[in-house]
Amino acid sequence: MFSENMVQKLESSSWIRVMFEEGNRLAKIYGADKVYDYSLGNPFDEPPAEVQESLLKHITSGEPGLHKYMSNSGYGDVRAKIAKKLQEESTVSISDNNIVMTVGAAGGLNVVLKSLLNEGEEVMVFAPYFVDYGSYVSNFGGKTVVVPANTETFEPNIEEFEKRINAKTKAIILNTPNNPTGVVYSEEILKRIEEILQKKGKEFNTTIYVISDEPYSKIVYDDIKVPSIISIFQNAIVVDSFSKSLGLAGERIGYIAASSNIEDISTLVNVFIYCTRVLGFVNAPALFQKVVGDCLYVKPNVEDYKAKRDFLYENLVRIGFKVNKPQGAFYLFPKALISNDIEFTQAATKHNLLLVPGSGFGCPGYFRMSYCVNFDMIRNSIPAFERLAEDFK
Repeated sequence: MFSENMVQKLESSSWIRVMFEEGNRLAKIYGADKVYDYSLGNPFDEPPAEVQESLLKHITSGEPGLHKYMSNSGYGDVRAKIAKKLQEESTVSISDNNIVMTVGAAGGLNVVLKSLLNEGEEVMVFAPYFVDYGSYVSNFGGKTVVVPANTETFEPNIEEFEKRINAKTKAIILNTPNNPTGVVYSEEILKRIEEILQKKGKEFNTTIYVISDEPYSKIVYDDIKVPSIISIFQNAIVVDSFSKSLGLAGERIGYIAASSNIEDISTLVNVFIYCTRVLGFVNAPALFQKVVGDCLYVKPNVEDYKAKRDFLYENLVRIGFKVNKPQGAFYLFPKALISNDIEFTQAATKHNLLLVPGSGFGCPGYFRMSYCVNFDMIRNSIPAFERLAEDFK
């Protein structure tokens, strides 16, 4: 009766949402204060004061046409502001014509993939990766090719990556800082990827695009610098959102920025604009285009996330977990205490701990924890982690 493809996808739906719903169930039984939910990457802080001020300014301004349709690419003044900021961070010329406003990063990724993919073409992702990438690719007849994880560093596995490129490879998706590991890919690794892409492009007489999913690019610690993807890759397409950096996940506002070095860039951007319309987005939310345009230089509360990262990392290591210290985002990706990460995370629910199995990110044997939560919850959860570890001694 329904789409068989969609029903199958529903049955293997995101572990993130499965554990989130389990948390709601446990909270009704034990009380929310006794459930330790690390499942969902929902920004903890409310949007900063600058967002509130901008929102108030625009809704009371009486500006004519504020809530009407605009160009499918978004407001020109907002795109110009974004282009100016990207230009400051990049060595590549960026103009407002390179920018398309989108319904969040997820909307932007779907627009980009619909614009690029022909039936059967391949998109490469580096494990561990955000699970919905595979669904986005299949939406448009593409095939996802997973590069196995380098579990020592969780940076891209260069050797395995090079082996998997072929004449059908149309794009790769990068996500740095990474969800779920918090790793920031080094400039050295990224330049090596570009060398391989250029070599393989010549070998197969193809163009391979680099799609950079960047919602965590402003959440970094310890003076780490996130390399500019547009500066490194000739065929770079950046997809960003303000869901994490400004705490606007529910407002669904982001943008696509394409490098001026892409051949026939004007046609590509026009295809983005067309796909924005025919996918049903029409345009990004009008009011919040204006708000984010005012708040491009507002910084997230990184120190709060850093304190939570440090506290959790130190306690988990003390308890006996193996985990790489994140450089950005707001996730930890510890190794499970048994090889079966699904069994392990199910065992954790006995202690009211909601963890997401690494299998859902293409990396079995690990689990993800989102620490964009109340600090009191983190402190109160430590005895539960201690009891969980005892179960596996």
